[in-house]
Amino acid sequence: MLLRCRVRARPGVLAALATTLPALAIVATGLGSPAVPVSATPLVLTPLAVERAHPAGSDAPGTTGTTPRAGDPRRTRGLFVDPLMKAKTEGGPAYKKIARRAQALWITDYYKKATVQDVVLNYAERANDANKTPLLSIYNIPDRDCGLYSSNDDQITDAYYKKWIAQVAAGVKGQHAIVVLEPDAVPFIGNPQCTGQGDRLGLLRRAARMLERAGAWVYLDAGHSGWQTPEHMAPLLKQAGIASARGFSTNIGNFRPTADEQAYATALVTELRKIGVKGTKYVIETGRNGGGTPPNGYDVCNPTWARLGKPPRLQFDGAFDGTLWVKNPGESDGPCNGGPDSGLWCDFLADRLLGRTPEADHC
Repeated sequence: MLLRCRVRARPGVLAALATTLPALAIVATGLGSPAVPVSATPLVLTPLAVERAHPAGSDAPGTTGTTPRAGDPRRTRGLFVDPLMKAKTEGGPAYKKIARRAQALWITDYYKKATVQDVVLNYAERANDANKTPLLSIYNIPDRDCGLYSSNDDQITDAYYKKWIAQVAAGVKGQHAIVVLEPDAVPFIGNPQCTGQGDRLGLLRRAARMLERAGAWVYLDAGHSGWQTPEHMAPLLKQAGIASARGFSTNIGNFRPTADEQAYATALVTELRKIGVKGTKYVIETGRNGGGTPPNGYDVCNPTWARLGKPPRLQFDGAFDGTLWVKNPGESDGPCNGGPDSGLWCDFLADRLLGRTPEADHC
């Protein structure tokens, strides 16, 4: 799920970082499933002109369902469409159907404690300057991905994470951001392969509380409909601090049909209510789930049957807050099914997601 972003360097800030940094590939996985690669990528800090009049399109909040309460700008404005995403800068006009949609910026161990606040703040400021809502995915919990392809380095201890997430919270303070917090972290709890999780539930509670106090809408990740059951997830989410968060996310980096995720999320809301957690909201990732249920199971590495899904859109329909694109469509999951290394943009993969007949059989 590669995202590459350049952010505006404010005067006197981040001057030492005004260089292109090396790429980092990371992956998000589902229990017992092949990896779904995602990545943080080079950050180039350059002055940017502000896009103040980007058309909201289908990324804007809907008008059906529960009428949003006035006051919070996230209820009335669209998600931020970053003009520097690779679908635009590398794909070009042929891929405007992808490039015109809002997609998340991933905040990982790639961004160190000393710099992550400014990275987050610069991105959020660009979004707010454009009168849009910034969308972030925080992915740096100790023993992330249980030592698999997406695991972070040994410096990410419980103590380090507490200080690091405090800097992230400082960056989002007052920026009216939406945050998907630590994809896969909760559903991986209890997996015997995960040997270095530390106080994961405590860290998640702390992170959710800090980010919410900073004004972010926080969604703890609940995996997807093909992983854990609602009965299994509800008590874990409660222990992870969902009562102080806005809600949970599903299908991050995966391809499950929206109907399956809606059923899973609805059941999970019910299970949470049974154990005293009321008012929970949820969001569903739909970037690449438009291909329906595949006949031969779920291949999660550049699957040939995957297609673009429902556009990201905040809707506020009961417990359902809307759909998001967290994975960047058109960027490779890895060297499989014709794709290049994880995170690289590929016209071939983007064409396939768009239902076109690619000119070649690989990138």
